[in-house]
Amino acid sequence: MCITNKLLIKNIYNVIEGELMKRVAFFTLGCKVNQYETEAMTELFQNQGYTVVEFDNPAEVYVINTCTVTGMSDRKSRQVIRKAKKINPDSFVIVVGCYAQTSPEEVSRIHGVNMVLGTKDKGRIIEFLEEINSGEEKVNYVEDIMNLREFEKLDVTSFKDRTRAFLKIQDGCNNYCSYCIIPYARGPIRSKYREDVLEEVRNLASSGFKEIVLTGIHLASYGKDLKTSSLVEIIKDIHYIEGVERIRLGSIEPSTVNREFIETVRAFEKLCPHFHISLQSGCDGTLKRMNRKYNTDDYRRVVESLRENIPDVSVSTDVMVGFPGETDDEFKCTLEFLEEIKLTKLHVFKYSPRKGTPAAAYKDQVSAEKKEERSSKLLELSDKNLIEFNSQQVGRIMPVLFEQRFGEEDGLMEGLTSNFTRVVCKAHENVKGLIYDVQLREAKDDYILGMLKK
Repeated sequence: MCITNKLLIKNIYNVIEGELMKRVAFFTLGCKVNQYETEAMTELFQNQGYTVVEFDNPAEVYVINTCTVTGMSDRKSRQVIRKAKKINPDSFVIVVGCYAQTSPEEVSRIHGVNMVLGTKDKGRIIEFLEEINSGEEKVNYVEDIMNLREFEKLDVTSFKDRTRAFLKIQDGCNNYCSYCIIPYARGPIRSKYREDVLEEVRNLASSGFKEIVLTGIHLASYGKDLKTSSLVEIIKDIHYIEGVERIRLGSIEPSTVNREFIETVRAFEKLCPHFHISLQSGCDGTLKRMNRKYNTDDYRRVVESLRENIPDVSVSTDVMVGFPGETDDEFKCTLEFLEEIKLTKLHVFKYSPRKGTPAAAYKDQVSAEKKEERSSKLLELSDKNLIEFNSQQVGRIMPVLFEQRFGEEDGLMEGLTSNFTRVVCKAHENVKGLIYDVQLREAKDDYILGMLKK
């Protein structure tokens, strides 16, 4: 793909009323790590004089931060790329993220793509854009990530329209589950230096954020490469930063939540009693084929220990249906296991073959119809569990961090308790970003109606 300097200047600079206007729009697919990285890139563009606009609006530059965890993620990424070019045919389209990393040539061939940047060097996105604008014609900046050992430092000082601050402290994964493409998209584990983490938390707290959400590709691996810190230790360090009222963890592995972990974190009153602990399957045979490092007995002990030691704890999980070779009996084991342990919420995914992973070549691939049927059963169980969990909290008074208006009706705001219960009550919009006590009065499908306590 060859792009002329003259066309690039036309694309990136739009003359309006005699002034050069530079507008950039972002679209983010996938996980909280991608959301964090988009916020960091947004600040980089703003610092260079760009005006950030909504993605549906005309812009000179569009940045699509992609996901590749499933085939559907790839298709959605391609749809968004084409949409950007329809909004402004003369725009400059930059595709970044996991899909770009694992399939750079494929992404480069998509009509309208001007630059491809993977999961490395997102902090240099402006530099690469200026290189092309100055006459360079390189389009694909994706490099091999498997030998990367340094965490790429990206900083975020604000989050648009958000009351919780997501903080990426870890990247990469060394687990190589048989179905997962992410280690190939993100490379080996890397951790953000402790001093950099704490500096960013202090900045976010001084900007008014009450809740810090720690995220990573494999959050439980934080500090293992540095050997000078750990996930528990960084939680403890953040706990003593003034202005931080809540610390929330992203997804973690069952092996992380051992006795030592629980005994330590139970003393951290700022740590939210909500743990998203990946399960993937409730059948030991399936877990073994997935190359997961635990069994159902391990997982059961983790959930029981959390419930015994941490008041108001809520546990949610990820579950995959239709993994190659998953028989009706294996799925029945998963369903019965989940009915037994009654997790608050299930995030259900249908297995999607990812080229380059061992499971993509496994025999006995499960039909789409079976996946849909099994997914529906688990989602039904998830809805039932959430209503039951919410009903158990009715009558309590709990602090709620208010985030946004609820629906179209004036005067209704919604927010989250520390254990990730969604609460809706009458309140003025000036409560946004603040924590107030709310009496929980009536359980609905996926939230609780409450009354603000004054």
